[in-house]
Amino acid sequence: MFKFFKEKLKSFFKKSKEEIEEKAEKEETKEAAEEKAIPKREVKKEQAKTEKKQKEEKRGEEMPKKEGFFQKLKKRFETVSLDEETFEKIWHNLEIILIENNVAIAVIDSIKDKLKTELVSRELKKSEIENIIRDSIKKVIFDLLIEPFDILQKIREAEKPFVMVFFGINGSGKTTTIAKIANMLKKNRMSCVFAASDTFRAASIEQLQKHASKLNIPVVKHDYGADAAAVAYDAIAYAKSHSIDVVLVDTAGRMHTEKNLMREMEKICRVTKPDLKIFIGESIVGNDVIEQAKSFNSSVGIDAVILTKADVDERGGAAISIGHVTGKPIIYLATGQDYEDIIPFDKAKLLEQIGLS
Repeated sequence: MFKFFKEKLKSFFKKSKEEIEEKAEKEETKEAAEEKAIPKREVKKEQAKTEKKQKEEKRGEEMPKKEGFFQKLKKRFETVSLDEETFEKIWHNLEIILIENNVAIAVIDSIKDKLKTELVSRELKKSEIENIIRDSIKKVIFDLLIEPFDILQKIREAEKPFVMVFFGINGSGKTTTIAKIANMLKKNRMSCVFAASDTFRAASIEQLQKHASKLNIPVVKHDYGADAAAVAYDAIAYAKSHSIDVVLVDTAGRMHTEKNLMREMEKICRVTKPDLKIFIGESIVGNDVIEQAKSFNSSVGIDAVILTKADVDERGGAAISIGHVTGKPIIYLATGQDYEDIIPFDKAKLLEQIGLS
């Protein structure tokens, strides 16, 4: 997972260290020349300061501690201050890596601003340059990621039935992901029912029914072409009459640019008043999935994101970007075809997987 991103960052840290050290070497050469040219009066001045301090200490007077000329010079050899010119040089390399790994432009701009605040004019120990830059990038990206919430906790605290509506385009793994959520609920002793509200795509109801049979979950369905909102409404009524905890509403996969079908999503939400509206998208399509999420969020106001196919995502830009762009958290990553292949989204784990541990 995110192997390409990780390898690119590894190379970046090494190159950044080399560039900063090259700048430091030039400064050291200049400082060394200045040290040799220190006039005797500077030495005498330092000696006079030391003698004065000793006399004042004897009189019991406390003097504020200050670095002498030679102490400051020593510090200059051990550290380097990262100026704007050097920052821009190393940032250019990082920006290319972020673009290559499908990080959204708005997110890249935000990373730059925050990273500049973290690093420019900061004294960096030469022996720790690589670690300092890595830790700064780690902090900036960590702060950009939105903390996920716990679905199970929300369900436990809410009135029943708890209604969840799922959105996403065709081929994103939406229906399979809904089945994974159902499996997770069952393992946590929560009952659920499927609403087959995808009455648009051929074989969609049969696909959901197949998962329902494997998981032993009831399905409320109508014929193809029926009102999708009516199916969801009936599923909620079924849940109430059978004391079922959760209603999982599958909707027709559609492109986010199809306005008529997006209006159908709005109608489903008006009728069902869902507790959670979840967007499901493929992490491997990069910036496309971010644009999809933005459109669905604009139309129906999503509450959270689940990214599928994360196990084959080499770049990771969608995982970094989508929360910041939509203002909604990623709550799960789907990592395979089995019902168990879904994991809670973990900010620290993501950073570890792209080489920022």
